[in-house]
Amino acid sequence: MPANYAPLDIPEDGKLAHNITHFARALRKAGLPIGPGRVIDTIRAVEAAGFSQRRDFFHVLQACLVSRPEERRVFEQVFRLFWRDPRYLEHMMSLLLPQIRGVQEDRPAEAAERRAAEALLDGAQPPPPKPDTAAEDGDEIEIDASVTMSSDERLRTLDFELMSMAEMADAKRMLAQLSLPVKPLVTRRGRAAVHGPRIDVRRTLRASLQTGGEITALAHKAPAIRWPNLIVLCDISGSMSDYSRMVLHFVHAVANRKGQGWARVHAFTFGTRLTNITRHLRSRDVDAALKSAGAEAQDWSGGTRIGASLRAFNRDWSRRVLGQGAVVLLITDGLDRDATDLLGGEMQRLHLSCRRLIWLNPLLRWTGFAPKASGIRAMLPHVDSFRAGHSIASLEDLGRAISDPGDAGEKARLMAMIGAA
Repeated sequence: MPANYAPLDIPEDGKLAHNITHFARALRKAGLPIGPGRVIDTIRAVEAAGFSQRRDFFHVLQACLVSRPEERRVFEQVFRLFWRDPRYLEHMMSLLLPQIRGVQEDRPAEAAERRAAEALLDGAQPPPPKPDTAAEDGDEIEIDASVTMSSDERLRTLDFELMSMAEMADAKRMLAQLSLPVKPLVTRRGRAAVHGPRIDVRRTLRASLQTGGEITALAHKAPAIRWPNLIVLCDISGSMSDYSRMVLHFVHAVANRKGQGWARVHAFTFGTRLTNITRHLRSRDVDAALKSAGAEAQDWSGGTRIGASLRAFNRDWSRRVLGQGAVVLLITDGLDRDATDLLGGEMQRLHLSCRRLIWLNPLLRWTGFAPKASGIRAMLPHVDSFRAGHSIASLEDLGRAISDPGDAGEKARLMAMIGAA
């Protein structure tokens, strides 16, 4: 629990059970699967355990109302807003107001904070803005909205971590419509073709047996084509949990969409260990697929061990799924706690085993991003393309990175920064 929570001051005649019920209702609106039975169990647990410190009360509620690691962040935000601040309504309203960047910047909403605010407000609307002093004096203010972005365009460029519940639902629907087409690979094998560029000697001689060895026509062949595999390695550590959920929605849409050309789509998650979730993504229902995948990956929102996870993939799975021409998507922020020599060696091995290795890093959303972390510096030389992965627009650009062999994204610029350091 965050250490900055103020002590709870609950009066003896207060309606604690009533407040716990409202608190659980807010959590349910924020996306946690909480039913009446769990609310009753929570009230009984608080009555049985009691509490003398805020930490006791927090952990009792968390143990009863949180069932998955990814729900902890939303729980913490709702708890802080509901039980701590006596003026939480005004604070939540301020979170929903549009941020205007001027001389003095407002504090941006933390991850899951806007969703918690919307759940507690229960549909209440932010207060209307105060009238401008110039308008009160009779001056008419005209706003030119001719270049205002539409809601869909704004949603395409909005950071996944800053989305509200409604925006995340709209974003998931947009991700379900995205495709990731790929060009077929031309092989050295031949296939029968009427006007092929090469003569098929074997078929020609076989056909001549029907005419006593006399060749009456030449058979032709053309190069055969095949489709590559798509391998997705998705970081689900605490710093990547919000992004990995949206990326896995996109991967599910790619895996279940016909006509995109991929032979097979294999998906793996890693935090402190590697987990194969390929079979879970075969479910047509995206919610059921991600629920089963989350149950399989027990290290969701945990620590990060990129080097050890890549070593497990290279040792156990690379020869099974990295066929000739496979494309690997690596989604991580590169903040690893393992030794950089292990990480660099495993990245080199992975790069040599696939046709293209594309790294999506949500940290690239920052304009002043620099490769200062040792993990990023160890990984960057071994990728073909280094791109952002924090919004719908960044995922749409993946098609260009995959189809263009010369696309390197931001790799050249960042490698120059490393060389100059």
